[in-house]
Order: sequence, then C-alpha cells, then structure tokens
Amino acid sequence: MKILFTCVGRRVELMQAFRRAADELKFPLEIYGTDMDMTAPALLFCDRKCQVPPIRSEEYIPYLLDFCEKEGIDGLIPTIDTDLMLLAINKNRFTAVGTKVFISAVDKVSLCRDKRYTADYFLSLGLESPRPCDRYKEYNGGFPAFIKPRDGSSSIFAYRVDTPEDLREYARRVPDYVIQPFIKGTEYTVDIFCDYEGNPVYITPRIRLAVRSGEVLKTRIVHDPDIEREMKILIDDFKPCGAITVQMIREEKSGKNVYIEINPRYGGGAPLSILAGADSAKALLRILNREELSYQPDAAEEDAVYSRFDQSVRVN
Repeated sequence: MKILFTCVGRRVELMQAFRRAADELKFPLEIYGTDMDMTAPALLFCDRKCQVPPIRSEEYIPYLLDFCEKEGIDGLIPTIDTDLMLLAINKNRFTAVGTKVFISAVDKVSLCRDKRYTADYFLSLGLESPRPCDRYKEYNGGFPAFIKPRDGSSSIFAYRVDTPEDLREYARRVPDYVIQPFIKGTEYTVDIFCDYEGNPVYITPRIRLAVRSGEVLKTRIVHDPDIEREMKILIDDFKPCGAITVQMIREEKSGKNVYIEINPRYGGGAPLSILAGADSAKALLRILNREELSYQPDAAEEDAVYSRFDQSVRVN
C-alpha cells in the first residue's frame, strides 16, 4: 500500500501515526511525502520524498498526477489549506490513475476557504455562528470584535479588536478581511473522520487548553453528546471525505455552541485524537484495503490530556 501526503512540512506526528497504524494492522505500507523545501522535517519520516513545483504553478497538478500514476499511489492526503481546492477540482483525474484523494466535494471546500460562506453554512444547518461583515464601516456587531482574512489559516492576520478606532486601523492591515463579534468562552476543536462516501467513523471533541499560532499545544479529550449530535447534522449535509476539523466556542454566558470554521483536512492536533483511540490513520488504511467501517462513538479516551513539544532533526 502506498500513500502520499502533500506539503508535509512539520507534520511529523501525522507521519508517525500512519506508520504506527500500519505496523499494528500488519499492513505493508510505503509513505510518500512532498514539499517544495527538502529540509521539511516530516520528509525525514517518509519512505520516499519528492520536491514538487509551487502550488500556484500550472505544473503542480500535472506533476502530482504523473507521480501518482508512475508510483502506483493508492491514497493521497492533503495537509495544508493552499492545495485543497486544486485537489478537489481534480479529484476525478486522480481517481482515473488509481489514486483516491481524501478531499471533500468542490462546493464544500469552497465554503470552508471563505469565512463569509462558512458562517452562512453553519446558520443554514441551524447551528450558531457569528455573522460576518466584510466592510468595517458597516460592522454593527459590537465590541470586542474579531478580524481575520476571509481565506486565512494558522491565525495569520487574525486579531481581537476592542474599539472602532482599532477596527479601522486593522482593516487597513488585514487583506480581504471579515469581521465577526468576539465570542468569549471555551474553545474546542472537533476532529471528524468519515469514510470515502462521507459516512461518520469518528467524532472527537477536544478542549483547546493552550494554542500557538492557531495550532493546539495542550488539549483534553471530552465526550460531549451535544457537540456530537450537532456534528452529525453537519456530516449528513457536508459528506466529508476523510478527515476534517471543526472549530467552535462554547459561549461563556449562554452555554451555546458557536461554530467558527471548518478545515477540510487533518488538523494540526488531529494526531492527538488518534493517540487517544479515535485512530483515523488505521481507518483510512482499512478504507484503502476495501474494508467497510461503521460509526464508533466515544472511541477516544475521555479526559486524556496531551501536551505537545518541539524536537529537532538533522536534515542533511
């Protein structure tokens, strides 16, 4: 079995999760990784590494298609936001060369990549979400507020704003922004994994205890029937293919679950849900092995707390 991760960067934990899953399942597995920079640390944890053209290059998708066909890649797994839409648009072309791309439908990826549409989508499902505004002069949602790029990630150019004067200033700095009311409360990530047809396998809520640059440093697994019920509503319509993560806040005063964004890929902290028992790496390998999976509620160990750290690896 051969799987390819695109733009692996620092996703060492994810490579390790798939290696561990293959060993425990006794599946022979070759892990391939791509990146523009051959010093990316996660490449050191792949069996084969490949330097690819820039994502914005017209050569990117043809290069990947040719590589997948020549190497006989069974499954392709994206790890960052920037190539999600390209992979979704070209999913059928990869299927034609024998490679399953674990990416959701184009229309769903599109609404995830634009924060204006994401909020509207949550609301259309009957889920709470702060309404976005993309013109600071028209914003009337009160303060504090939150401003961020409509297609941003990793909390880049994302700021809390406390006054109209600050909002005017940040509106000059943040490219193509949206503004939403600031929600005070407990932050959660929900790691969701579905089979190739969009049927749920794992739903794992995690409290974000500490965060750096948008990625979790400390987390605690929780079993929360309300969150799981609401996520089944989303899954039923979204039909995720493989892994997605949903960000939400439980509002301090009302106790309502307020949904913020969807990332249609493995989140940075997803390996922590895998470690806790919601082993989506094993599930994905079993899907490629043509096995049928069923929903496994509360698979991750409740109250398991994980704290992450940095480690160095020599790359030359």
